[in-house]
Parts: sequence; C-alpha cells; structure tokens
Amino acid sequence: MVNTAQTRAQTRAPAAARTAGGAATATATASASASASAPVRKRLLAHEREQQIVAGAAEFFARRGLDAQMRELAAEIGVAHTLLYHYFPTKRQLIERVYEDTIAGRWEARWETLLDDPQLPVPDKLQAFYRDYLAAILTPEWLRILVYSGLSDGLIPSRYFALVRERLFPRLLREARRGAGGRSRAKATPREEALLMSFHGGLIYHMGIWPLIYQQSYTGQGDAQLTDIFIADRIQGLLAQMPLVMPGPRRTA
Repeated sequence: MVNTAQTRAQTRAPAAARTAGGAATATATASASASASAPVRKRLLAHEREQQIVAGAAEFFARRGLDAQMRELAAEIGVAHTLLYHYFPTKRQLIERVYEDTIAGRWEARWETLLDDPQLPVPDKLQAFYRDYLAAILTPEWLRILVYSGLSDGLIPSRYFALVRERLFPRLLREARRGAGGRSRAKATPREEALLMSFHGGLIYHMGIWPLIYQQSYTGQGDAQLTDIFIADRIQGLLAQMPLVMPGPRRTA
C-alpha cells in the first residue's frame, strides 16, 4: 500500500528547494545590481578631507552661527564625529581655520602694492582697490561669519580688524591726506579716524550688510556700472571732507 502522505512530502521538498534557490539567486542578483549602480565613494587624501571639513564648516557656521554644535556639523557634512575631532581637536581650532581660509584668506597683497603706487592718482587707486576688495568680501559666508563671531566671542572681528588696521587704514589715511593736499605723517586724529571708518564701513553697509544680512535689496544692486558710481561718490565725499579734519600744513595751489 502506497503511503500517500509520504509521497506528497517527497514531491513538495524538491519544489521548495527550487523556490528557495530561485529566491536566493534573485536576492543575490538584486544585491549585485544595487552594488553596481551605487556610486563608489572616493577615498580622500588627508589634506582633501581637511579642506572638505573647513569648507563645510564655513557654510554651516554662516547659516547656523558659531554657537552651533560640532556633532551637528559632522552630521551635516557627512563625516564621523570622531573624524572631525581627529582633524580639529577643538571647536576653536576649527573656527580659527575657517577665519584663515574664509576671512583673512581673501586679503590680497597686491592691493597693498596698488595703494602704495605713487604714480597713480588717489581717486583712481582707491576706486580700483574698493572695486576688487568689495567683490572679494561681500559674500554671505564672509559677512555672516564675521557678524556671528561678533555676537559670540568676538574672535574673528578682533583678528580681522587688526589686519585692516595694519594693512589698510594707514594706507587709506596717507592717500586721503595726499588726495586732499595734506602732507602730515602724524597718527590719525579722532576726526580723521571717524571719517575713514565711516567711508570704509559705509560701503560695506550699503552693498553688503543691507542686502546680505538684512536681506533688503537696494536700487542698482548687481549693476557693475552703478557700483562703480557708488564707490566713486564715496571717494569724492571722503576727499572733500578730509581737509576739514586733517592736521598740519597743506599744499597750496
């Protein structure tokens, strides 16, 4: 007598094996296909990874402020928290590197050479300098990081304005006096300093802080010809007011 139950079990076993084998094959094929289509992540060299972190940190701090957490930064730029601390053991070290690359790194020595050229008329050299300088610094990252740091520990504004006081303001004072017919080499008077700061800061406020911090547009924004006119107007105003505030003898006609 044939054992019907045993026969059915024997018949089902090869079918189940074939089904399982097919499923395994399909899974393996799908995995292989996914692996083939997934982009291969390039392994970065140490200096490339470091630069990636610095660039990501500059963009992150410009949006979130310098009080944002390092763990959030690591997650946003796609690196492990431990790897972030491997390159920058402290947050201050990372902020200092962002300053060097994003803020101070935009200062160019050729601007000093331009301002020191005795052959160029004062209005022309100031025009050329501010045209390049404002184009270099008036970006959301530069301005926002400077402002956020000023609202936090003040590290970045303190360092940057020390640079400006050393490399720009003495040249600006000399050229403004020269353009106004002055010959004094004395230290800037309080009135001269106030005038120079108003001139320099006024350009940055008008074309940088107003649109990029306050997010307010102004007439002529983005128009290169009008930007040149705005700069020229400020220079003309500076040179017109300088005789009223500078000390010492002046050249006579």
